[in-house]
Amino acid sequence: MRKKIFVTREVFGEVLDFLALHFEVAANQEDKVLTTEELARVLADKDGALTTLTERIDENLLSRCPQLKAVCNIAVGYNNIDLTACNAHGVMATNTPGVLDDTTADFAWALILATARRLNEAEAYIREGRWDKWKLKQFLGLDVHHATLGIIGLGRIGQVVARRATGFEMEVLYHDVRRASAEIESACRARYVTKDDLFRRADIVTIHIPYSRETHHSIGAAEIALMKPSAILIHAARGGVIDDAALVEALRKGTLAGAGLDVFEGEPAIHPGFRELKNVVLSPHIASSSERTRFKMAMMAAENCVAALTTGNPPNLLNPAGK
Repeated sequence: MRKKIFVTREVFGEVLDFLALHFEVAANQEDKVLTTEELARVLADKDGALTTLTERIDENLLSRCPQLKAVCNIAVGYNNIDLTACNAHGVMATNTPGVLDDTTADFAWALILATARRLNEAEAYIREGRWDKWKLKQFLGLDVHHATLGIIGLGRIGQVVARRATGFEMEVLYHDVRRASAEIESACRARYVTKDDLFRRADIVTIHIPYSRETHHSIGAAEIALMKPSAILIHAARGGVIDDAALVEALRKGTLAGAGLDVFEGEPAIHPGFRELKNVVLSPHIASSSERTRFKMAMMAAENCVAALTTGNPPNLLNPAGK
């Protein structure tokens, strides 16, 4: 009998065709966000699932899905998956590392440039028909070239962001829980500093750390207060790392010049204060959303699923204890 899998959100047809070579496949191509109850019902007789950040995989779900053996996230982040619960139920969990690094770093730079040069404000000004003359002091922004870039988290994506900074002749500072090797620091032309020093010195701070209990609100009012009033904050990692309420307050008071945000606490709901502010660039969690990269992510998750359910050794296993 062929094993059964479920794909929790809409994916590319080629991915479903690949999976169908190996499994009996059901897919949510209507792209409805499933409730926990709906997900539990559909996964009750499934051996594997391709999941996304919108599905919470935890004890509550897994206890009702005794046949489930593999949960393959279409994402590099996996804060939606409780690995302890997966271990307890013998469920292998995988992610899609590496494939989205360049695309996400590119988008972080899009946010940096758009925020620094107030592109959203300028575009709205034209669309609203308000541009009637050229002005010397119109939409004065922050120069990116020769500025100091502060990177929180010099992992795969942080390193790509750092290397991109060379073209802008920037000074690059970074902070992480573990200092990078000398080779990585040299390749990125990045200098390790304390977290507080980074926030004090950087003209642009960009966040590239995963979300966890330990990183929840690790960028809060205290860190934001250290930043220069002329500085900007960029976030394209995971919602919850920044205290959104504290950021709204700083932007509203003008103690921070601007922010560029692709992720939010409790998304797709966002703090209503962001919508009221002109000095923030907002995007709906699309940093990895190029067609090629999203296809690669989905296909990597599918390959993980095939390996997990046929060999028991998926290439991107997050929890060896779940085998």
